[in-house]
Amino acid sequence: MDPFGTTRSRVRRTHALIAPESFVTSDLPGWQGTRGAIVIAPAMGARFTQYLALMEQGGAAGPASPGIERVLYVLEGEATLALPELPERVLCPGAFAYWPPGATGTLRALTACRLNVFEKRHVRRLGLATPGPLVGNEREVEGAPFLGDPDAVLQVLLPADPRFDLAVNVLTYQPGATLPLVEVHMMEHGLLMLEGQGVYRLGDDWYPVQQGDVIWMAPYCPQWFVAMGKQPARYLYYKDVNRDPMEEEPA
Repeated sequence: MDPFGTTRSRVRRTHALIAPESFVTSDLPGWQGTRGAIVIAPAMGARFTQYLALMEQGGAAGPASPGIERVLYVLEGEATLALPELPERVLCPGAFAYWPPGATGTLRALTACRLNVFEKRHVRRLGLATPGPLVGNEREVEGAPFLGDPDAVLQVLLPADPRFDLAVNVLTYQPGATLPLVEVHMMEHGLLMLEGQGVYRLGDDWYPVQQGDVIWMAPYCPQWFVAMGKQPARYLYYKDVNRDPMEEEPA
């Protein structure tokens, strides 16, 4: 406990850094035996939600609210996931799942679990169906040099399929590796530091970041990262993709 009320957490109009010391947990609607830290939400200006679900052994969850799609990523523990069209699967650390909007199903914790969850309202692309459920594991996803840099390896967890309106990826940096440019784009990000440490530029500010930190980046927020320390830095991140900014969601 810090007697002077200091924290690395910062919330700005175009970005936020939420350090674990600032996480506040509460019950999650639709989840049983689970506490959640909602770290990114529309209340801060985001168009999606990111939260950490802390499940007790035997805890369970059903689908998200109507129209909402969900991506799970297991950080610790084991759980079973039953989704339509797929056999029941045991999810262990590194496992991920896409839970389509409106799909029935059940997630149940076999042990105490910690999961990262992204949720957003699905925007169906004109002329295309909503994607079906998907389950995989990061260890089975081949990485590729990011923009040609072998010291920054990108793993794309969800298929490059125009039916998806979101992407969830993992980026791994060797110490000293960086994003090759200061990115400025219309995509929004939610990010969880999985391992390591570094410095993130967000807007005109630079922040030291480390394992467990969560970052929100609004559209067009300038962003850049350098990995520091003696071990690789890895982060999981969300972005919105595959939609014409002038295209409206079908009724």
